[in-house]
Amino acid sequence: MNFSRALEALKKEGDGIKIQREGWNGKGMWVALQIPDANSKMTLPYLYMKTADNQLVPWLISQTDALAEDWNILL
Repeated sequence: MNFSRALEALKKEGDGIKIQREGWNGKGMWVALQIPDANSKMTLPYLYMKTADNQLVPWLISQTDALAEDWNILL
């Protein structure tokens, strides 16, 4: 699927849903949506990624990822 559909799934389902690309080289990488609560330092929703080395980092989409058609939803 394309990124637009994957993003809509993230926004609709919220917690527990993750998306990933088949074309990513790293094993186990995914992107999720974080919606801040009253205890968060962030005040607006944002996307974050689990990297191949098991780190969680803020994520900004690249042009390649934005145009890819190999996005999947992980439950």
